[in-house]
Amino acid sequence: MPAPRTLLLTGAAGGLGTLMRDLLPRYGYELRLFDQLPVEGEPDAITADLADRPALREAVRGVDAILHLAGISVESSFENILRANIEGTYNLYEAAREEGVGRVVFASSNHAVGFTPRPQGADPLIPVDTPRRPDTFYGLSKSFGEDLAQLYWDKHGVETVSVRIGSCFAEPRTVRMLSLWLSPADGARLFHAALTAEGVGHTVVYGSSANTRLWWDLGAARALGYAPQDDSEPYAEKLIAEQGDLTPENPAHANLGGHFVTDPPIWPPGA
Repeated sequence: MPAPRTLLLTGAAGGLGTLMRDLLPRYGYELRLFDQLPVEGEPDAITADLADRPALREAVRGVDAILHLAGISVESSFENILRANIEGTYNLYEAAREEGVGRVVFASSNHAVGFTPRPQGADPLIPVDTPRRPDTFYGLSKSFGEDLAQLYWDKHGVETVSVRIGSCFAEPRTVRMLSLWLSPADGARLFHAALTAEGVGHTVVYGSSANTRLWWDLGAARALGYAPQDDSEPYAEKLIAEQGDLTPENPAHANLGGHFVTDPPIWPPGA
């Protein structure tokens, strides 16, 4: 599939959206930016909420594909998650269906399977078809998004790659992130592969770099053409010295979701 020329990027003012605004044009994309907040330095960006269906449909009109990063990216009240992540994602898919956009890349999350025990020792990598076990309302909203994507493929022919993103920052910030880190450059490589692979239907993949301490199987992502280049290991010695290594006795270390599995969730942000 040739690279889409015009790409709608929702959540363009957010952390991941800001990274992709810089990196994706290098792959030939012309970005149309959408966020509920003004996008700094981008006067042509569309400032609107996902609940504004007329504005959303206008934003979708004429694009070749959508990279959907918008929404709340940490735990919040169910009412907030419902509005932003569940109803907002539904509104996006309806706009895509109405305007005939055939490909969406959906920012899912490792928190859709957050209560899955992390591999230890000789345990196999976590497969992408492991049962969903959301760890928060946030993780639940990502499970909903994956099911919504499947519905819109089966019923309306809208293709989606749902990317269960680990932690995409310039550098990993915690010891847990050594296993789930997605470098910004690899994030752009993965999104480009998801946008250009042929015949994806609805495909779920894990999103991380080729980390030495990897917990999950990247086979489905590699099958799209993703070839990760980065590894978190150069950051390991410093992070472990500062924070200590993971211990299975700590509930925030025992599962894939990290601090999100605790009640209430214990941050730091991005954990």
